[in-house]
Amino acid sequence: MKLLEPGKIGSLEIRNRVVMPPMCMYQAKGGFVNDFHIAHYMTRSLAGVGLIIVEATGIEPNGQITPNDLGIWDDAHIEGLTRLAEAIQRFGAVPSIQLQHAGRKNETPGIPSYAPNALAFSEKYKTPEEMSQQRINEVVQLFAQAAQRAVRAGFQVIELHGAHGYLIHQFLSPLSNRRTDEYGGSPEKRARFLREVVAAVRAVLPPQVALIIRLSAVDFVPEGLLIEDTLRNVRLIEEQIDAFDISAGGNWPNISGIVPYPGYMLGYAGAVKQAVSKPVIAVGLIKNLDLAESVVQSG
Repeated sequence: MKLLEPGKIGSLEIRNRVVMPPMCMYQAKGGFVNDFHIAHYMTRSLAGVGLIIVEATGIEPNGQITPNDLGIWDDAHIEGLTRLAEAIQRFGAVPSIQLQHAGRKNETPGIPSYAPNALAFSEKYKTPEEMSQQRINEVVQLFAQAAQRAVRAGFQVIELHGAHGYLIHQFLSPLSNRRTDEYGGSPEKRARFLREVVAAVRAVLPPQVALIIRLSAVDFVPEGLLIEDTLRNVRLIEEQIDAFDISAGGNWPNISGIVPYPGYMLGYAGAVKQAVSKPVIAVGLIKNLDLAESVVQSG
């Protein structure tokens, strides 16, 4: 099967084309790795997955989705993350970690949320504070510092979370970015935060560590992010990115008419694959070998 042939991301050899995407387990306290995480991810490595991307890991407490997510904002987190990277690598998988800032979708009680504008995701979420230039600069540096900790912990691939309605996605989408400064008002300006984060992280990574990004290709509403916007955005950052992980949605609370079926997001990954020369990771109910094999065979 072509699915089980080796692949390559950056300079890294991956034993096959099977990727475990990041999925939150909500089992951490204080952001720390525990035995659950070791067993959970090590088992998937033992099962033969090629690349394992550890769940969304907050670059600051405000960046967590919930207080039970993993964290990477403190050097104290490195010891547990090192154990986790070693456990994944022990059985042959390449360890990756997703760096996350939830923005307005931070659900942790008692701490403020930050976003491009003071627009709540829905009535169930708190209204975020609009980010100042100083706050934007701080978060860009937090992404870079988190990437450095991830490298110290032994992760060989860093994934930036730019999908599912979280902070980078919030800047990219006109649904959540109503700014009138250099970070909003046009597709190019809405992509500025993305470009700054990518540049800051790339600058601190050793050459042998790959950088990938997860993006929501569309918002599933006409007024939101369109595939044309995403194709423009991936071309802007392609030189600094080693692979694109393409998903969709997450930035609008009431989506109608979208009925998930096996492979329902493949068209978006295919469009990105046509636009860039880098590897593309596809997701969306790809739950059996025949479908996965057909995706890889089709290019």
